[in-house]
Amino acid sequence: MRSLRLDPDLDEKVRRAAAAKGESVSEFIRQAAAERADETLAGRPSERFADVAGVVHGGGCGARRTGQAFTESLARDSSGR
Repeated sequence: MRSLRLDPDLDEKVRRAAAAKGESVSEFIRQAAAERADETLAGRPSERFADVAGVVHGGGCGARRTGQAFTESLARDSSGR
């Protein structure tokens, strides 16, 4: 169970919109919340983070050596060092 507070202008707007649709205010708000939740949770994670993915540049090019570094690490571990 949730409760919420609306500022007077939004409260009046929601009341008028609910009446125009022939719904109770509660039903109108539930439907709006469900639509917003579905919209927010829809899509692939890559789409949800598209606005921030790839924005940071580390400048080191270290990722190019990760495979080699991993192989070297495994070789060190297996040789007992």
